[in-house]
Amino acid sequence: MPPISSTVRRTALLLTGLVLLTACGGSGPGPARAGDGSGADGYPVALANCGRTVTVDAKPHHAVSLDQGSTEILLSLGLQDSLAGTSTWTDPVMKGLEAANAKVPRIADNRPSSEKVLGLEPDFVSASFASTLAKGGVAPREQFEDLGVPTYVAPADCAAKDNSGGGDGSRSEPLTMDSVYTEVRDLARVFGVPKRGDALVSELRSRIGAATADVDASGATLLYWFANSESPYLAGCCGAPGIITEELGAKNVFDDTHEEWPQINWETVADRNPDVLVIGDLTRKSQTAESARKKIDFLESNPATKNMDAVRHKRYVLLSGQAMNPGIRTVEGVERVAAGLRTFGLAG
Repeated sequence: MPPISSTVRRTALLLTGLVLLTACGGSGPGPARAGDGSGADGYPVALANCGRTVTVDAKPHHAVSLDQGSTEILLSLGLQDSLAGTSTWTDPVMKGLEAANAKVPRIADNRPSSEKVLGLEPDFVSASFASTLAKGGVAPREQFEDLGVPTYVAPADCAAKDNSGGGDGSRSEPLTMDSVYTEVRDLARVFGVPKRGDALVSELRSRIGAATADVDASGATLLYWFANSESPYLAGCCGAPGIITEELGAKNVFDDTHEEWPQINWETVADRNPDVLVIGDLTRKSQTAESARKKIDFLESNPATKNMDAVRHKRYVLLSGQAMNPGIRTVEGVERVAAGLRTFGLAG
């Protein structure tokens, strides 16, 4: 929780932002107002989202995306001209989206302040994680909504998930790609391009079908390492790595924990001795061993891990951080892990 002085200052700035958004008609459109849409153009749009109803009265033209996963969906839908800014990047933008991404200002590599976001006068704010739009994140959803700015959180971070505790939350049920497809279709509706959403979902389904058509990895065990060498974040049963594992018929050696990214000691990892290590290759610098190169160097020199089968035989699959988070790049994860299993002779 931020100090009282910080909270008071943020609240004052948010109220100042309300005055600016109401009075300013110059540099960009303000938040959507009731009655802006005639109905003939498909507005207003009302969505059920993470336990609340989000109403968007008119097509956003000055939206802000606060997490890379959300940004890449919007760019994949061809909506770069409707974005005023993006933030929170773990990796280079998805291949094929470089030109579109270059058109949109990056307001922060990590989480921006609420003041920076409000300075863009957004008419819609999206995020991949509930924590982004909560206390301790950019700002709670209510603070944006009090200003008339609709907010949206990826359903994948809410479906059968408890985010109330510390860490990255825990899931009572395995995540599926259906939550990602819902996010794609919801955002497409918000921006008035539903056919583009349907086309993107169809493409993603086809890619998963092609990647898994000849794979039976029922005898293979996997471990997913996202970041940190001292106390590594490893995938539990039921998040995005769970989607990858299930699609390929393999087994996650830590499928006995429902935490999204539990921190587990290396001695326990060595005891589980997975066949393949799926390694996050991140470009951010907020944890130790972010890049795949640093992770592999650690694995091959650490006494607890260097004699593991996967390390001795160099059975590594490298994934972007985004492919290990719920989103459209989870499909990339399915494709790359499938290819790795074929290479290692573990695809059936």
